[in-house]
Amino acid sequence: MNLANTSFMILSSILVLFMTPGLAFFYGGLVSKRNVVNTMLSVFIITGLAIVLWIAFGYTMSFEGDIGGIIGNLNHFFMNGINLTALTAQKTTTGIFSIFEMMFAIITPALFVGAVVGRIRFNFLLVFIIIWSLLIYYPMVHMVWTPTGILAKLGTLDFAGGTVVHIDAGVTAFVLSFFLGKRIKFGDVPHTHYNLPWVLLGATILWIGWYGFNAGSAFEVSNIAVQATVTTTVATGTSMITWMILDMIFVHKPQLVGVCTGTLCGLVGITPAAGFVTIAGSFWIGMFATFASYFFVNFLKDRIGVDDALDAFGCHGVSGIVGSVFTGLFATKAVNPAVIHNGLFYGGGWTQLGIQLIATLSTIVFVTVVCTIIIKVMQVFMKMRVDRKEEKIGLDEGEHGEAADYTVPMTDNLADYESDLKLYSKEFRGQMNGLQPHDPDH
Repeated sequence: MNLANTSFMILSSILVLFMTPGLAFFYGGLVSKRNVVNTMLSVFIITGLAIVLWIAFGYTMSFEGDIGGIIGNLNHFFMNGINLTALTAQKTTTGIFSIFEMMFAIITPALFVGAVVGRIRFNFLLVFIIIWSLLIYYPMVHMVWTPTGILAKLGTLDFAGGTVVHIDAGVTAFVLSFFLGKRIKFGDVPHTHYNLPWVLLGATILWIGWYGFNAGSAFEVSNIAVQATVTTTVATGTSMITWMILDMIFVHKPQLVGVCTGTLCGLVGITPAAGFVTIAGSFWIGMFATFASYFFVNFLKDRIGVDDALDAFGCHGVSGIVGSVFTGLFATKAVNPAVIHNGLFYGGGWTQLGIQLIATLSTIVFVTVVCTIIIKVMQVFMKMRVDRKEEKIGLDEGEHGEAADYTVPMTDNLADYESDLKLYSKEFRGQMNGLQPHDPDH
């Protein structure tokens, strides 16, 4: 066992796991007050759900055996028969490799939760994630990240999850939003975000965790891991500034939500290319991923009419598509010898760009078709959307009976205050002492 590589992979796995609560804060801060608990729970519960699914089915379906280049086998239910101490090519163990890949299986379905918050039934979402993992995510992992996978054989370059994670989750978000329909409009009252500091906190956690996501995909301490760290940083910084400048041009104000969204677009865009491109390549990928996502979110989404609540497709889907395709422009053997065909801008001709286009389109079609089938079949047995009354009061109350804030409600009834004072007399004694009537004779 190589101790440096193993320690690196353990740290990378922890960082990727850290991304999921970060995403919960990011999405929880963006939604309205009445859907905060539902949103954060919908993201965080996937941690436990995906862990059990991965151990039971995910690892063997993704990495063991091969059926038509599309899926693995079911010979190792609950990883029975897998030698967890067997060494990989990087002299880390199969056990830590499985844990690292498990973290990807956690964060990927969490990404599309942002599209459907405030109107999808919690039970429907849980069942959908189970079926989606079995029929979409594990096949995508096998097709792209195993040597026998159909897209891997084609020559697809996807360093850390452009197709497997971001296009996959983004297209799923779009399809779910289409079937759910638009949210109820509450007159002319503008949507207010619950907590903007949470949005910044979540974006920061995601950025930190993304180093495990991208650099960890080198699977060892190496120059490629360092390159992935550098390109991730450059693309993200570029995207952050690009979104802010676009806001200043079109909105006439720099906005915190925009800066955080731009940050995420850069992280998404560079993911498939991180270990394959130069610093210059990462700069252009970060910029153009943000251009594409910005114009989709602000100018195309409403015209299409699909209500993606937190722009999961607009950010992950669109930036993921740009990153995947642009890998065919900027990939170079000078960075990574695993690159067989240099990108178009590095003298390799159209070959790698063509491969990336085929892989990207194949992913979009595959995910769209299978998602549609899953949803249509599930709708026969389960109701997908909450009823109108529950949507109006919010899913925090309707689905969970909880609220993000617990405060004593204001009331005009003096008896209510007196009742509270008696019930919580010890707590109120110190607070109310200074409000007692002052007797001038004492």
